[in-house]
Amino acid sequence: MIKDKLIILAGPTASGKTAVSVDLAKRIGGEIISADSMQIYRGMDIGTAKITADEMQGVKHYLINVSDPKEDFNIVKFQNMVKCSIEEIKKNGHIPILVGGTGFYIQSIIYDINFDKEDDNGSIRKVLEEEYDKMGADFMYEKLKKIDSISAENIHKNNKKRIIRAIEYFLINNALISEHNELQRKKTSPYDFRFFVLNPKRDILYDRINKRVDKMVEKGLVDEVKSLIESGLSIDNISMQGIGYKEIVEYLEGNIPLDKAVENIKQNTRHMAKRQVTWFKRERDVIYIDPFEFENNEKIVDYMVEKIGIKNNYGKIVMERKDNE
Repeated sequence: MIKDKLIILAGPTASGKTAVSVDLAKRIGGEIISADSMQIYRGMDIGTAKITADEMQGVKHYLINVSDPKEDFNIVKFQNMVKCSIEEIKKNGHIPILVGGTGFYIQSIIYDINFDKEDDNGSIRKVLEEEYDKMGADFMYEKLKKIDSISAENIHKNNKKRIIRAIEYFLINNALISEHNELQRKKTSPYDFRFFVLNPKRDILYDRINKRVDKMVEKGLVDEVKSLIESGLSIDNISMQGIGYKEIVEYLEGNIPLDKAVENIKQNTRHMAKRQVTWFKRERDVIYIDPFEFENNEKIVDYMVEKIGIKNNYGKIVMERKDNE
């Protein structure tokens, strides 16, 4: 059976994925699918460092601005939308390029992870959400640690969505989501894929993160959060619990000064980047790239194309696996 082609470009936040992905797409005739759990939301542009129309340079992008921030967006919705996008890209005669830093989302596509039983009416999730709101993040995180310590190691204690999902999975399936995910990771991928991870040195990455956050504030992050609140959103919405938004909400509520909120965004983003790097190091069949060891993005794309092994075969784009991979 001939597998569909798929290129993945992942890496921690601020590693330079956006620019490299566009250059790669232009070089090989690709279209880009976002694997970012925040860029799906409309109206959340500055805090998510969302790609602009100018930055797209005419390359078609999928799964950006596809959800209202008042709506819940889950991994199953993401899977279904990505599969539809891949089919559309194939019909367009292009190669799909999955780009982002949300490792769980990327993994769910590469290995077509099955999430087993679902809480169809949401009753269990609702109870857990009420418990989380009443008892707090620390209580629910400790609850998860007692149920599934491995999952707890890989989930930040303030990540309400993933904590609830892991506990919910256990209650529905009487099994650990960490064990389930590990089994799913051992599956053979339905795709003929190449998996690239941009992995800059830590000091360079952290400096880029700090500067990016400063630029976000200069561009109007505070006003963006004010506008979202005026539209009816609050910290109770999952979308507003993203880094860059929850900290500004704290500032707007008068709990902390602006400079403290900005420093918290930088610190939380650095911590997230560290977790992203750890996640991708656990993946197999990965080609790591330190983007700052190359002269420019063109050289990075040269390297990627060589690793992919693309050649033109009577108008068709073919990927050949290199022996040294």
